[in-house]
Amino acid sequence: MPQELTTQAQFDAFAAEVARELGTHCRTAPLPAELGGMARLIVDDDGRALRLVQPDRRRPERLRINAALPDESEVSAPSIGVTASSARHVAREIVRRLYPLHAEAAQQAAEITARRQAEERARRAVAEVVAGALPGARVQEQHRRTLIVWQHHTRPQGEHSPVQVDSVCAVVRASGESVQVDVSGRPDSVVPMLAAFARAHERS
Repeated sequence: MPQELTTQAQFDAFAAEVARELGTHCRTAPLPAELGGMARLIVDDDGRALRLVQPDRRRPERLRINAALPDESEVSAPSIGVTASSARHVAREIVRRLYPLHAEAAQQAAEITARRQAEERARRAVAEVVAGALPGARVQEQHRRTLIVWQHHTRPQGEHSPVQVDSVCAVVRASGESVQVDVSGRPDSVVPMLAAFARAHERS
């Protein structure tokens, strides 16, 4: 028979029962109201977290249980629907159906994080070399890329002459495997840069 879960107090008590049935020193905590419906967080000693939610007050016996991941921007958190027939039943369904999906998603998230960290290290190493070749350049970290901007301002003779700007803008891509460079300025500055680059390329 489904549990009577029509108040937050009843829902919190039921979530605490589910946590006890799960064992592993599970504990509960409140969740933001903006999730919609009544909700409660269940966390165990391993840091594994679940969101227990009653999405529709018209059907209080229906629960949605979502795995909570540290970063859900890359990996969709798995979830299951259960009937609140008893705390033991809900705990059993979590162990049987949700925990394997939770472990798989957590592993996938960890692999993505490791790849991103390796990318960042490689990109940072390349960016340091590029910035070292452009003394005084500004370095700006953006989403999965590094922007390096070097500028030199000169004013030709004659106080009314406009300031002329020579600039180099380099973008180091995500893994540091490529660098895009844009050069602009006076021909007598840009041409020697391009010539030096061509000579270095010929030597390599």
